[in-house]
Amino acid sequence: MTGASEPRASEPRASEPSAPQGRAEVRLIGLRGVPEVVPGMDVAQLVRDAADATGEPLHSGDILVVTHKVISKAEGQLVDLRTVEPSDLARRYAAAWQKDPRQVELVLRESRRIVRMARGLIIAETHHGFICANAGVDLSNVAGEDVACLLPRDPDGSARTLRAALAERLGVEVAVIISDSFGRPWRWGITNIAIGAAGLAPLTDYRGQPDDHGRMMSASVLAVADELAAAAELVMGKVSRCPFALIRGYSYERRDGQASELVMDAAADLFR
Repeated sequence: MTGASEPRASEPRASEPSAPQGRAEVRLIGLRGVPEVVPGMDVAQLVRDAADATGEPLHSGDILVVTHKVISKAEGQLVDLRTVEPSDLARRYAAAWQKDPRQVELVLRESRRIVRMARGLIIAETHHGFICANAGVDLSNVAGEDVACLLPRDPDGSARTLRAALAERLGVEVAVIISDSFGRPWRWGITNIAIGAAGLAPLTDYRGQPDDHGRMMSASVLAVADELAAAAELVMGKVSRCPFALIRGYSYERRDGQASELVMDAAADLFR
């Protein structure tokens, strides 16, 4: 056969590439001037204010990338560690590796499955299906000495809500990506990925299309939402209080996609 085989049920749903491909220019615009976010804040208003302050109003067709901590803080996904009672397992593991047993306990609670506990690090599968360090529990960029930030309960739902609010208030149709920083097996350093998305196809499928030499591609599915999230981090940074970024000029398929489509199910996972 010259074409790719039909995808199995366990393989990701992906769009076909949308024209034009290979845009010569894509702009990354960091939106600054965002105050410390506290529970109950209106994220759509924060985006609007940051865009106005930066002098870059949102346009239809833009992609808005938002760090998950803005969403988590606004939605109240914060835990006072002084209220956490560690289990025996959390105490033992924390004592062995000089960790805070309350934080270890919170990681265990936020985990659907523990993948590995070693050298003081916990690799876990979250209830969303993400495989990451410490189940996404994080104390960085959070006000308060004993406050931990969790992942949003429903990142895709949060992205849809924000997209709808921006459309209603500003009259623009933008895609929204909620990002977080993940490590990668066998490579140093972290990179941003999409944990929530709305308004775009998160995957682009090149299977069954010819490459430059006429060979039919059989395995190439591009993680568009992850690549956009990673690109946005270049202008957002970790310590510059820039939790929003606009990506302008990238051609993408507009549909009701979600980041959960990027999560590989167990049937296709070769490392379980």
